[in-house]
Amino acid sequence: MFHKEGYFIIITTFIICAVIALSAEYFVVQKLVKYFLQVGAIVVLVLVLQFFRNPNRNTVLNENHLLSPVDGKVVIIEEVFEKEYFKDQRLQVSIFMSPINVHVTRYPMSGKVKFSKYHPGKYLVAWHPKSSELNERTTIVVENEQFGEVLYRQIAGAVARRIVNYAKVGDSAVQGEDAGFIKFGSRVDVFLPAGTPVNVALNQVVRGGETIIAEK
Repeated sequence: MFHKEGYFIIITTFIICAVIALSAEYFVVQKLVKYFLQVGAIVVLVLVLQFFRNPNRNTVLNENHLLSPVDGKVVIIEEVFEKEYFKDQRLQVSIFMSPINVHVTRYPMSGKVKFSKYHPGKYLVAWHPKSSELNERTTIVVENEQFGEVLYRQIAGAVARRIVNYAKVGDSAVQGEDAGFIKFGSRVDVFLPAGTPVNVALNQVVRGGETIIAEK
């Protein structure tokens, strides 16, 4: 199953790769060059298909669990001053997504969307310390009774050039459901109330909609 944000790119890539493969078959005489072009076209198509995959996830709805919004590796767990919305100390958990990860963003908890804002910006590598402040990004805040207000921020990386965010103020967020997509590499920061015990560790690999980041 593929994400709807990838349909146009998948179809376009398929047509281009098919044209390259067929042209090589009929117009390229040297076997080595023909083989290189055809295999290269297949590899590119496979890479695009795997990037836009959207596998089903076994999300167990639980109001006391805060789930990872994305697939990737935990790269930051620290208390920081969140400047945009809370303007106070928060616990930041950051998850880095490589190009081979699933790039669907999922709601980490059920609740009401209180804030949603897009920021244009730069395209620093996603692990750069200033990427959460300077890169293209979206900030979304969801609120429920168990965790209060939780902020997650989609951040574009050096390769990512488009962030898709479906969350709108007033929407009812459902834990684990599709909340957006970041095309071609990125990072997501989650900001929890300071002092919240977390269930993940640095460098841990997490799965969106399944791995429990924190629980009440």
